[in-house]
Amino acid sequence: MFSGIDEVDWASMEHAYGPADDVPELLRGLASDDPAEREAALDGMYGAVHHQGDVYACTLACIPFLFELVVDPGVQDRGGVVELLTSIGGFDLDEDDEAEIDEDEIEGAANYAMAAAAVTAGAGVFFELIADEDPGVRLAAPLALATLHRHPVRVLALLRERLPVEPDEEVRLALVEAAGRVALRHRPLAERVGKWLGLLASRAGSPGLRLAALAQLARCSPDGLPGDVVPVVSGLLREMRSAPEESGGRMEPAGPGTGAPPGGIPAREDDEPEPGPDTTAASASASADSEPVEPIEPVEPVPPVEPVPAVDPEPVASAEAGRGEHVATPTLVGQLRSLYAQENAGRGAPWAADLLRTLHVGLDDRVGDRTALLADQLRSPDRHQRIDAVRMSGGLIRAWRGPYEELVALVGEQLADPEPRLAEAASHVLEELFGLAAPAADALAARLAADPGGWVKTWAGGPPGLGSTVKALARLGDARAVPALAAALEREQVAHDVGFAVGCLGAAARPLAGVLRRRLADVELDENAYDRASPLLAGLTALRAGEATPEVLRVLRGAPEYRGAWLRTAALRALGAFGPAAREAVPELRALVRRPGTASATEAAEALWAASGDADAVLPVLIQGLESDQVHDRRSAAVALGALGPRAAVVAPRLRGLLAHDELWLRVDAAIALWEVSGRTRETVAALLTAWEQNRHVRVRVAECLARMGPVPEGSAAAHVLRSELVSVRRHNAMDGGYGSHDIHEDEKLLALCRQALRGAGKGSTP
Repeated sequence: MFSGIDEVDWASMEHAYGPADDVPELLRGLASDDPAEREAALDGMYGAVHHQGDVYACTLACIPFLFELVVDPGVQDRGGVVELLTSIGGFDLDEDDEAEIDEDEIEGAANYAMAAAAVTAGAGVFFELIADEDPGVRLAAPLALATLHRHPVRVLALLRERLPVEPDEEVRLALVEAAGRVALRHRPLAERVGKWLGLLASRAGSPGLRLAALAQLARCSPDGLPGDVVPVVSGLLREMRSAPEESGGRMEPAGPGTGAPPGGIPAREDDEPEPGPDTTAASASASADSEPVEPIEPVEPVPPVEPVPAVDPEPVASAEAGRGEHVATPTLVGQLRSLYAQENAGRGAPWAADLLRTLHVGLDDRVGDRTALLADQLRSPDRHQRIDAVRMSGGLIRAWRGPYEELVALVGEQLADPEPRLAEAASHVLEELFGLAAPAADALAARLAADPGGWVKTWAGGPPGLGSTVKALARLGDARAVPALAAALEREQVAHDVGFAVGCLGAAARPLAGVLRRRLADVELDENAYDRASPLLAGLTALRAGEATPEVLRVLRGAPEYRGAWLRTAALRALGAFGPAAREAVPELRALVRRPGTASATEAAEALWAASGDADAVLPVLIQGLESDQVHDRRSAAVALGALGPRAAVVAPRLRGLLAHDELWLRVDAAIALWEVSGRTRETVAALLTAWEQNRHVRVRVAECLARMGPVPEGSAAAHVLRSELVSVRRHNAMDGGYGSHDIHEDEKLLALCRQALRGAGKGSTP
């Protein structure tokens, strides 16, 4: 094994962490008899050689040696190596990707293409591995074939032939998933795959297999889903809960009259025949390197060969057992495996959650069906199903708009469950909902009262933070959160997010002003002052607690050098929020505005205007701020000028000139300020609607301005844009693969502003 590995000039190559001269050691580690060494080597491959999916020259050089590993039956944990090869070779550059590649990315794109070509060229070996004695290899091989092999018809034929003889339930699910992957990658085959999946969904003897078929059907051929998909899936979940636990994943034979042979797979005669006899592992492997065929054309016949050998079902080895001995190692791979084991401890079917997530992704914008399915899961007697449903409810609400009152109430009910993971999952979901969490308000308050130990969470190496139940209740504006915030303010180290929670509570948190002021007066103005003072300043700012002006001035005057600019900004914002109540600070603010052209001068000018209303004193400073070479400072000056209104009309030409600036956010701020100082809507609305289409993240800011302008004329371009937003089911800021903690709140705010603008609440009103 590894013939020629020492002849490769590894030292001349690099990976994510420097020279690649350690790669031979990693490759040899993958073949080690020591499970800890194998795991460390795999971790190193993902961490350095294939870091975050990147492909380097050393990654390409590894491919032949990785193939040597996967075909050697003496190597353990080969399934992990198959998955690594699938990841290395499975990156697709579509036409849009290719069009966006710049000069600096050309080498990386070329590496991806070469990796795909190299792994695809050797993908024929995966045909042989589909019937390997190692269940872990059989688990990884189907997806490798579906992702990498250039003859999808042959792959589909093998997947179907393998399914009836595969003894491991998890591997059977992988075969079905691979069929769905083929259909997604080769759309002309979607109808054929969909028909087979439909038969599996209705006739397979295993409820898990039927659920897997429905999940893949939702992904690749959603029109083939049954009209009553929610009760069907709910029935399958009940069947999975009530079925006796299967030993080693063995599938029970189908009952009489199902049309399925022993093993629970629909009889082939009920489906269309596969083209040609090239369906076995041996024949597929033999022809893997033949000339490519079009995926929708029949495969050329080859001489008959022996059928796929079934793995001896006595005893049946599970796919998990086939992955080799798992040991505790300080690697990322080891930690992930440990977390997976903890998460799935006690689950009868740990893969069910993945199937349901796949189904939800396939159901996409069918919010009603997805909500009904999750509501049924949340009523399940199985706590694991409810944990999964809580998390999936968060994902649904985060991405799609809809009526969620019943779902939220059911999530709230989980807060009273004695299983800590369930209650914690529920509180984290409710934390993100802000006003949408209202149906769970009483449940949150009960949880809060029952668990004072969870009011503040401490973390190693970081400041404490409020518990999710406190934040969820505060974000609802519910006064029952006040005692928890008061307790948090009495701790030696104040929670970093207490100020924001105070802001969400608004007037209900007014009793906290005294303790906020007292704690701010006690803050030592050393290098840690910003961390200690900023939560307190944020709370006082939200409460507009002008009586705290002396304490804020102390911080403003004594801000240390370290993070001093941040601390002064927070103090100036507090004084600005206090308005005329901060008149004591006016002399200090006048002194600060005498240094025009700086960020602090602009911030001081904003505070001075709020405290004194002296436009003549602040206008020159803000005009100079518009000329700053820092976009952030120019934006701040534009916003401050807008607050002056007609008193700043003289700057209208300068603001108009910024409407053509390269920075979109500056254009938006300048357009809004232009309307505020001039009262002219035409230029502003045109600029705002252009920005609306260019960047969805500016929409809340744009809608705020449109709502303040007054009635949006019926039939206007603005009315059309606002109505289009209101009828969209997808949240405007929904992202694939990521989200922000305030995404739902921001989107709900956008919807409220759109409605307000359309009903013409008028300038100066609030949503």
